[in-house]
Amino acid sequence: MKTQSSEDLQLEAAYKSVSDTYRGTGIDIHKACKKQREEGGPVYEGDFVTQFGVPTNAGLQQGTRPTFTIFDYKDVMSVMRDNKTYTSGFIAEGLGAFFDGLIILAMDGEQHRQVRSLLQPAFMPESINKWRPEIELVMRRDFLEPLAAKKKADIMEFGLFFPIRVMYALMGFPTNDPEKYKKYAAWALAMVGGNQIDPTKIEEARRQSGIAVKALYDSILEVVQERRASDEYKDDLIGRLITAEFEGHTLDDHEIVTFVRSLLPAAGETTTRTLSCVLTMLFNTSGLLDRVRDDRALIPKLIDETVRYEPMGTFRTREASKDTEIQGVKIPKGSFVQSMIVSANRDETVFENGHEFNIDRKMKPSFGFGFGAHMCIGQFVAKLEMNCAINAMFDLLPNLRLDPDYPAPVIEGAQLRGCSSIHVLWD
Repeated sequence: MKTQSSEDLQLEAAYKSVSDTYRGTGIDIHKACKKQREEGGPVYEGDFVTQFGVPTNAGLQQGTRPTFTIFDYKDVMSVMRDNKTYTSGFIAEGLGAFFDGLIILAMDGEQHRQVRSLLQPAFMPESINKWRPEIELVMRRDFLEPLAAKKKADIMEFGLFFPIRVMYALMGFPTNDPEKYKKYAAWALAMVGGNQIDPTKIEEARRQSGIAVKALYDSILEVVQERRASDEYKDDLIGRLITAEFEGHTLDDHEIVTFVRSLLPAAGETTTRTLSCVLTMLFNTSGLLDRVRDDRALIPKLIDETVRYEPMGTFRTREASKDTEIQGVKIPKGSFVQSMIVSANRDETVFENGHEFNIDRKMKPSFGFGFGAHMCIGQFVAKLEMNCAINAMFDLLPNLRLDPDYPAPVIEGAQLRGCSSIHVLWD
């Protein structure tokens, strides 16, 4: 790896801070959910996630409304699919407050449909596949080729930096100054880190988050103004937003900046965490490494099964827009409904031997990238990045394998799961 600058270290520190915030108490979330499915019933009346010691919407608004948690595949599917009964607008009261309400995660109904139609085309396969040659070139030339001669590394250093480089380019940020977009990524993570529940960390985390919000806004505004002044159209997210219409008018700089800024907290680092899970399963599953190395067509199956088996995000929260009912339990209007993705993805009534990792299983829809109207807007980019990365590692790092001088990688976290380090060797 290249010598890391202070900018790199700030990004790494921000990533670690978010990981620490969402790691939780160490209780095995898979075992807890399995026990609830088998013994506790389909609906838990309360904030089930509290026991894991990570921030939740219900916890951050403690006592303001009832909370119900669901675990079964069919119930999670119903809630995620029904965005009229189970809405997302409450997010605007928390993270969304940073974005003047212009955050797609907090939108419902027609407004969400319109904004999604603005943003989605930049992240669809027909758009991102045009970028594949450049994505592969960047990964190989800028990251893996300089690393190859070292014969050993923590491969998650590569896993942290390349998704940010790729995603920010797709959004329209200049790629000639990597230190800038690493700084942007660090600020975006600092915004996520503002959701602290540790009373000794709340004040400082919110202060840092406030600084990051302003710094990121000013930096994106500079990029948008330069792009608008150049009159040169580029087919990326910022380019599309400059020429787009929303609610009958073209977007001004503030709206464009706010939309872009709202996407950055998830840009890159979610791919990093998902890739860490994919590589952990690849290296830790007996016989799988050689099999996938010899048959690259298995890489998409490896990714999909990992996203089912070890989803990076373990739960989603919605708000009941009216009095409703789940499995005979009355859910009053205004209640939070926590959908335990990590449970539904292993529901044995849907996935045979759901507790086993098996890339040969017949795949069914799972919830690792969300489901329904709010399905992850960047999932196709993430899958392409991971596919390119795994292929590039196999090509440039011969006989890639775990380094026996270090512990085998372990996936951790009650939310935002992943593996922080994966030490490998090659010939």
